[in-house]
Amino acid sequence: MRTTLSILLATLSLAACEQKGGGPVAKPSEGATPTPGANAGGEMILQGAGATFPYPLYSKWMAEYQKVRPDVKINYQSIGSGGGIKQITERTVDFGATDAPMKPEEAAKAPGKIVHVPTTIGAVVLAYNLPGVSNLKLTPEIVAGIYLGEITKWNDKKVAEANPGVKLPGDAITVAYRSDGSGTTAVFTEYLASVSPTWKEKVGAGKSVKFPVGLGAKGNEGVSGQVKTTPGTIGYVELAYAKQTNLMVASLKNQSGAFVDPTIESISAAAEGVVLSDDLTASIVNSPNPKAYPIASFTYLLVYEDMQDDAKAKGLQGFMQWALHDGQALGPPLHYAPLPAAVVQKIDARVATLK
Repeated sequence: MRTTLSILLATLSLAACEQKGGGPVAKPSEGATPTPGANAGGEMILQGAGATFPYPLYSKWMAEYQKVRPDVKINYQSIGSGGGIKQITERTVDFGATDAPMKPEEAAKAPGKIVHVPTTIGAVVLAYNLPGVSNLKLTPEIVAGIYLGEITKWNDKKVAEANPGVKLPGDAITVAYRSDGSGTTAVFTEYLASVSPTWKEKVGAGKSVKFPVGLGAKGNEGVSGQVKTTPGTIGYVELAYAKQTNLMVASLKNQSGAFVDPTIESISAAAEGVVLSDDLTASIVNSPNPKAYPIASFTYLLVYEDMQDDAKAKGLQGFMQWALHDGQALGPPLHYAPLPAAVVQKIDARVATLK
């Protein structure tokens, strides 16, 4: 399997799927008049941009779709959630992607109603480079303390107490964070704000915040690279990036007091029983479920309710409907949890209204 870092160097020009329930579409004949949004060869091209969080899975989905609908191609740029929101707002893309739902003031700037479409569930993990330590445990207080600059050494008393019997070095802790507007940052800082009153007051939560300490890197791939190459570093990244770059990942103490590893089961547990709002969004950060990993999140596609192009609307509907059903089985091998059935049912009904 290609590493994420090599995948992210390539420009995707991949295919989407047919609308659910529709029959096969014949390839356009030579000289056929292109449909709106199509090139001279009769192929429809959909442009998307946004979150790096789900990019490994989106890459796989699009590659599989290329086999199903070679007449509908998707170009997706992994530029971060902030970039995805900006581009869909400016209507320079057909769809955006974000891990953090758009704020009301962001949605108000769009020249039309934007619909959030949850696609999968992922986890933000604390990846670290600490030679000789393979089972690091972290509490919410430790994570907040490190990112506030209050815990600066790996053998700090609080870290040692959470890791009895583990030989921790006295090296300084190097902190890595996202330098770009990021849904991953929004999820991570939402977690910190929920567990640390000091973080909530001094830093807050959002796609871009002023981190008290550390070094910034662009994208999940940038933070992964920073952790990978610098011993003593800790950074927050989406689970798939940590796994594909063979980084060590800490166990986190959840709201119920259990130390939990990020697995498909623990990520799924965070979404058990969740009810989406009318705009199809929900937070599953710091779940009270005793089996839940505490930093889990939905990620969303952003599409206009009225795309102003019927052919493109149907092409994008088909892609999303396939992703919501057949595509979910492709998530677990890439460390993404499938959407709960009740969530899919509600999304299906909303996607069907796009025009």
